[in-house]
Amino acid sequence: QVPLVESGGGLVQPGGSLRLSCRASRAILSTFNTYIMGWYRQTPGKGRELVADITRDGTTTYADSVKGRFTISRDNSRKTIWLRMDSLKPEDTAVYFCNQRTASISAGGGSWGQGTQVTVSS
Repeated sequence: QVPLVESGGGLVQPGGSLRLSCRASRAILSTFNTYIMGWYRQTPGKGRELVADITRDGTTTYADSVKGRFTISRDNSRKTIWLRMDSLKPEDTAVYFCNQRTASISAGGGSWGQGTQVTVSS
């Protein structure tokens, strides 16, 4: 297991912004470059849902609920990904998890970070 260290969660008012980061602290650089990296979120009583992911060449996928508001990015040299979240809504409140997988592993599998809480409330 390669630790994924997340940061950036917190409390924000509706309409506000947050940026989450996730660093694969022990990944070998050449290996990190091959990973599909992503962000998932989970609320109590529900399973984890894909928020966004990004392939090694920068191809991105977003959940319909966040398109146009969230932006995922990566810097392979820093073994880090980010999730920029704008125009946040109360329904974005969740624990957000960083995910790392190879192309041979289906979405929802792979390695996980410890999660970071995002709360959108006035």
